[in-house]
Order: sequence, then structure tokens, then C-alpha cells
Amino acid sequence: MTITPVESLSLSALAAEVKRRARELGFDLVGIAPADPSPRRDYVRQWIDEGRAGSMEYLARRFEERTDPAVYLPGAQSVVCVALNYHVPLEPPPAEDRAYHGRVARYALGDDYHEVIKTRLHALADWMREVAPDAQTRACVDTAPVLERELAARAGVGWVGKHTGVLNAEVGSWLLLGEVMTTLALPPDEPATDHCGTCTRCIDACPTGAITAPYELDARRCVSYLTIEHRGEIPPEFDEPIGDWLYGCDACQDVCPHNRAAPAATDPALAPRFPTGSLDVRKVLDWNDENYRSMLRGSAMKRVKLQQLQRNARVVSDNLRRGACERRGGDV
Repeated sequence: MTITPVESLSLSALAAEVKRRARELGFDLVGIAPADPSPRRDYVRQWIDEGRAGSMEYLARRFEERTDPAVYLPGAQSVVCVALNYHVPLEPPPAEDRAYHGRVARYALGDDYHEVIKTRLHALADWMREVAPDAQTRACVDTAPVLERELAARAGVGWVGKHTGVLNAEVGSWLLLGEVMTTLALPPDEPATDHCGTCTRCIDACPTGAITAPYELDARRCVSYLTIEHRGEIPPEFDEPIGDWLYGCDACQDVCPHNRAAPAATDPALAPRFPTGSLDVRKVLDWNDENYRSMLRGSAMKRVKLQQLQRNARVVSDNLRRGACERRGGDV
């Protein structure tokens, strides 16, 4: 590929080239946001101080970086925001085993998205520095101190929905996000417009009432938090509402009207290693360390250790045995 020096490109033309390159690397959506401090800084601080982050203490660390891209990357002027569609069709579990299967959130079914996205973001950042040798860049996924959903909305990638995830009118909310911060002053895109309207399906479908108000989430009640981030025993009042969710939860996304016609992901890296999107909890309860490593090698599911996963499997197994796993809404 021929590299055109930035001096011979206008910033608008460079922005267009950055977007073209991002799409060549496999990203489905791309937009550019200004690297301004978060206007929701005080809300985020209050949300953390009120304890709604649960045991995720890391969200309080590096707070200044998290709420101001120019602190994370000194001199940052723009943030290139990308998204990858991970919606994959799933097969039903075998009829004879259906009563023993615990569901896994779709984002964790393929290869670890951190590695998939980071590899491509680094390629994009490298390319940007080739065309603009004086530019600095920093590639980010959700392990970095960034408010990536807010940045994606600023960049026009999608709006932050009532379930607090990013929604795009064409793709829906099955989106994995990433960013490249840069000292280049690229022209920003128009922020996304909210299209949630009066719909409250995600709020109504949340099995634990974690969406406490439109656009507000109490992580301590969220099934994804309880089954992934929470390290101790799950509070008993959440056992039954967890239903058959073994790892994560897609309840709010399953009922979202904007996901009704969500396109299927075509990236081989996102193909589900478990075609049913679920695992037999009886087998999970019998796993040893070798089984765990073998089954989850290269998977985002390794965010939880075997002990946690078996804790979840016990809850799901009890719910399945009692028939306490009514699916709330199902796929739209």
C-alpha cells in the first residue's frame, strides 16, 4: 500500500482515509470524536462514590485519565472510535440436554475480543503514524481507562441506550468498541441521536431490576456483574433472577427492537465456539483445571476463574431443576 504523507492531505481527507483504513481492517462502524473532557464527569464520580460500581474498584483508579482523553494521552485532540458487530445466530441445544444448559452472553462466544480488537487497533494506529509521523497515538479497549460508550456516542457510532449500551440504528447494540486516541486534530463527526423514544423493553426485561432508571445502571444488581465481576458468593436474592445465565446476560439486548433485524457477524474470529451459546452445567461442575483451560483457551470467558464459573453453574443448575428459568422476552 502506498503511504501518502499527511502534508499532502487535508485533515478532512485524512479523516476519510482513517475511516477507510478502519473498515479495511474489519471494523463495521467508525467515527471521530473530539478528545474533550467528559461532560458527565460529575455523574460518573457520584455513581462510583455511591457504590453502584460494586467491587469494581478499578473504575475509581486513574479517574482523571478516564474522564479526560488528553490526560490519558497528553496532547490528544481526536479519538477514532470503532465498533465490531458480534451478533451471531445460535442453534438450540439438543432436546435431551436442553434442561441442563446455561447460557453465555454472545460477546464471549468467539475469540477474546480484547485481542481481536487490539490487534486491529494497533494496525490502525501504526498506519496513522506512518501517514503522520509527528502524530502520537494510543489504542484502547475496555481494559483502558476510557469512557468508551460516551466517546462512541460523541463520534456518531451510536447512541447510549436506556440499557446503557451503545445502539446503532442499522446494526443494533451487539457492538464491541475500541478507540485510537491521537494528537491529530481530525474533524469530528456529528454525535449520534437517541432513538430509544418511549420504549422501556430493556428496563422491563432486566431480571434483577439493575436498570434503575432510563440510562442508569446499578452494577451490583446486574447479572453480568454478578456472574463475572463479583468474586464472592452471589447474594441469595439474585439466585432465582439469574435464571439460566451461566456467564453474563443478554436480556436487555434480546428484547431491544433495534436488534430485531441485527445483521449477523461475518468475522470468523467471532464465530461461537459453543454453537448453542450455552454449556451443559453438569459438565461445567465436573471440570478440572485442565478442562477449564482447554475449553476456554483464547476466550473472554477466562475473565472468571473455574471456581467462579462453577459457582454460577450451581446457581443455574438449581434454577433449572426448579424450573425457575423462564426466558424473559427472548430474541425479538
